[in-house]
Amino acid sequence: IKLEMPTINLDGEVTVLATDPEVIQSLKSYAMTWQKLISRVLEEQLEKVPQGYGPLAEVDLWCEKNATLSALTQQITFPEVQKVLEILQEAKSECTRDLQIVLSDLKKHHMEAQDNAKFLSTLERHLKNLSTSTGNEVISNTIPSLLNGLRIVWIMSRHYNKDERMVPFLERITWEISERARRVVDLSTLFKEDIAAAKVKVTEAKNTLEHWKKCYFITCTQVEESGSKRYWKFDVKRLFEKTDYMASICQDLHDIFQVVTEELYNIFIPELITVSENPEGIDELRREVNIITSPMEDLTFDPFSIKSAQDWALVMEEFREDVSVEIVKQIFVQNNKNPPLYKSHPPVAGAISWSRSLFYRIKHTIIRFQEEEELLATERGKEVKQIYLQVAKKMKEYEDQKYCQWRERTEQNLPLLLKDTVLTVSSATEEPVTMKKSVCFALNFSPKFQEIIIETKYMEQLGLPVPEMARFVALQEDKYFRYTTKLKAMLDRYHKLMEMVNEAETKLLDDYIQELWGILKAGHKRLTWKSVGIGEFIVQCTQTIGKLELLVHQIHKISEDISSKLQSIESTNLYKFPRSKNGDKLPGAKEFFEYVNCEQAKDVEHMVRKYSAIPQLLIQVEGRVANTNSGKSPKLASYYAYWENRIYLMLTQLIVKNLQAFNAAVLANMPLLQIEAVLSGSEITLQPNAGEIEKMTEQSIQDCVEITKHFIRWMHGTCIECPPQHVKADEVVTFSFYSDVSQSPLIIEQAALVAQNVQKILASLSKCLNQWKRYDVLWKTDKGTVLNRLAAEKAAYVIFDERLQFHMKVAQEVTQQPLIKDEQFIRLQLAPLASAVQENAKDWVTSLGKLLNEIAREELFSLQDEIKVGVFSL
Repeated sequence: IKLEMPTINLDGEVTVLATDPEVIQSLKSYAMTWQKLISRVLEEQLEKVPQGYGPLAEVDLWCEKNATLSALTQQITFPEVQKVLEILQEAKSECTRDLQIVLSDLKKHHMEAQDNAKFLSTLERHLKNLSTSTGNEVISNTIPSLLNGLRIVWIMSRHYNKDERMVPFLERITWEISERARRVVDLSTLFKEDIAAAKVKVTEAKNTLEHWKKCYFITCTQVEESGSKRYWKFDVKRLFEKTDYMASICQDLHDIFQVVTEELYNIFIPELITVSENPEGIDELRREVNIITSPMEDLTFDPFSIKSAQDWALVMEEFREDVSVEIVKQIFVQNNKNPPLYKSHPPVAGAISWSRSLFYRIKHTIIRFQEEEELLATERGKEVKQIYLQVAKKMKEYEDQKYCQWRERTEQNLPLLLKDTVLTVSSATEEPVTMKKSVCFALNFSPKFQEIIIETKYMEQLGLPVPEMARFVALQEDKYFRYTTKLKAMLDRYHKLMEMVNEAETKLLDDYIQELWGILKAGHKRLTWKSVGIGEFIVQCTQTIGKLELLVHQIHKISEDISSKLQSIESTNLYKFPRSKNGDKLPGAKEFFEYVNCEQAKDVEHMVRKYSAIPQLLIQVEGRVANTNSGKSPKLASYYAYWENRIYLMLTQLIVKNLQAFNAAVLANMPLLQIEAVLSGSEITLQPNAGEIEKMTEQSIQDCVEITKHFIRWMHGTCIECPPQHVKADEVVTFSFYSDVSQSPLIIEQAALVAQNVQKILASLSKCLNQWKRYDVLWKTDKGTVLNRLAAEKAAYVIFDERLQFHMKVAQEVTQQPLIKDEQFIRLQLAPLASAVQENAKDWVTSLGKLLNEIAREELFSLQDEIKVGVFSL
């Protein structure tokens, strides 16, 4: 489209040319031509509509309008056109006004087309994705991004900010989304595909339709929250009625596939075909499933059209009824041997209830078929009716068979169950309880009995006749429930009580247990579920158990007191050691062991006092069990022996634990006593010596073991201490636990271990003294002989000097030696030995000095005499 340009010469001033009539006439002709051309173009552009139903058609329309009007607007800006307009305006020509109106319209429509093309072009990429991209991308990215772009256009555009522009554009987007769903869900091929793949397609289409609506309302909220006064208040029905309906159709299709995969095809699992006696029949059933879905492939109407809603509803109704009959049929065939039961339903009545529930389900279906005559009149309707009749017949036969078998079993078994005793035992009933404490009584109420009661109740609810005996028993269900509950509670109480008593207590309570046993024996020998004395039996058993419980609790309380005293005795520390305070000197060996022995004597007094209180506690047991207080009841003989053995074990453990503690103290790196290293005669030795310390240790061990002599044994069959026995006229023997405890291998072994460790420590200390033997020349050399020899030989002074230097060095060296040696529990004091060595060295120095003095004096006097002789001779 081009404007015709003037051919006349327009050079010159506008004012001059505007006065030339020929120029003005010529330019009027051009102006009128331009006006007609622009008016025609605008009219054509305004009449143009999008070529298609989708949103891209509208985008293309505005881009085309923008291109056309931009080209025309650009020509108006040409210099020659502008000069023509100026000349005609200067000449005040009438055509100028009409041309300016057209040019103003052109500018307005061009700006509109330019603005619309610019904003809609920002949406073009999203719109193309909407028609071509995959499902997940559309849902996750395209639709939200598109609506966000539309929101911006609505807020910023000068033309797409009104309902009359935005709503039609949104409708075009809805159409595009609908067509996308229609392309994905093609019913002519959908049911020929793999079911899983078909479900994915239907789900994708449904999600896309629903996501469009969801994102739209999110954008509505964003527009309102943005502060813009232009809210989205569009007609929701215009935008989403069609997509909502299409989403519901997709949901129907999804339900169809769900039913086919989960309720029909899952019936034909490979295991069913393997174990089935009629695999051909299963293949036939598989074909039936395919027949059910075949009408979906040949529809004569568009299921996605709202106008076809009634037709689609009839198709879905027929499908559901077909599926319902087929599913019920397959569920019955597959599960009738082991039917799923309702909660608390018994096996037979539950199976009948299950069968009836399936029958009512298909009966309801057929009734609905009959209400829709056009469905029942079809070939498929007739087939469904025939299947219904066949299945109903099989269900009735199944119910009759189950009922007859149950009635026969009940009439046969119930009289036998009523003859069962109320209790049963796990071992020989004649065996005494004291010989078999673990005899267990159990409730002898057969599960079959309970099952018959429940079956009878449910059979009557189902309207089926029941045997009179079964009805009578069922009417007494509450009574049987009370009996079984109380019997279980009584037996639980009995077994808990028997678990509480140990073997010694079982023998102690033999008479009471025998009494209880005699009462319980009636429950498994005489009383049956027909007996009238079950309630009295339960009361008698409960009372007897209660009395025995009270007695056991009393005995246990006394036993706890005795055990507490034994525990207190066993935990006594028999090796309490003196401790130095603030660096005080450690005790010597004799002082140490005397302290230990003294402390043991104090502990023994407390221990014996607690031991002496035990017989009085046992007499309390005697009073409760035998109603005597002699301390020598024959009924308690074994019980006395039990506690005497406990005392023996306690004393043994007491001694073993204390010897172990003493051994640990011996080996610990913490000195408890001290000894000295001394020079005795010409030998270096320990004081006390090793032998004395070993004897002290052995005596301490023996003292510890002999503590048991203070625990007097009881006379046989009693808890009375045995008095001293006169073996000979002058010999009295006291029977204590010492003779047995001292022979315990554990104590003998532990005592030997302590002695061995003390020997090793003393041996190690003796080795420590060997380094001092290098000084034994000081006391082992005969000092007089050495001095006489030096005097006789008149030794040179240098020899005296060497000997003096040697002994003085020894005296100095000794002062630098460590004077304490710790070896585990013993501290060795070396100061006395060092002092003795030093004194010996000093004695040598003194003796050598005296000898040297004497020799020097003799020589000095001899020299003096020589001098005098020489003087006199002069």
